[in-house]
Amino acid sequence: MRLYGVVGWKNAGKTGLMERLVSEIIGRGISVSTVKHAHHTFDVDHPGKDSHRHRVAGAREVLLASRKRIALMHELRDEEEPTLEVLLQRLGPVDLVLVEGYKRDAHPKVEAHRAETGNPLIATDDPTVRAVASDTPLELDRPVFDLNDTKAIADFILREVGL
Repeated sequence: MRLYGVVGWKNAGKTGLMERLVSEIIGRGISVSTVKHAHHTFDVDHPGKDSHRHRVAGAREVLLASRKRIALMHELRDEEEPTLEVLLQRLGPVDLVLVEGYKRDAHPKVEAHRAETGNPLIATDDPTVRAVASDTPLELDRPVFDLNDTKAIADFILREVGL
């Protein structure tokens, strides 16, 4: 499975970059799935909905299905958070998986960086960050792209993964 990450600190532009990369890459006829890591509790269903009621009642997994989509929720309860490797095994086959987050995992990544956040670059201490997409020019020992140059960033990622 070909895998590439997008990392960065909060408000660095990761989600916008992910969104643009998915559109750009699928526009080239390449199938893409995504994995997004959240550092906080989140919910995809709402109180009062049947799926929420099933989950609150104690179901370990709740599968929602319709003609348009399926969604599988797995309640961890007292289990440890699954690793990225374990989660990837749940995905169907695609040409490329783009991962937002998991900045400390060993897969190759591009870092989204906005100067206004004042955060240090992850890339300076992490060789798995193969390039930086920034809103300001940077002098680094690896490629630096304009944060909004989606085509160039997509070209780089696709070359890196052999697509």
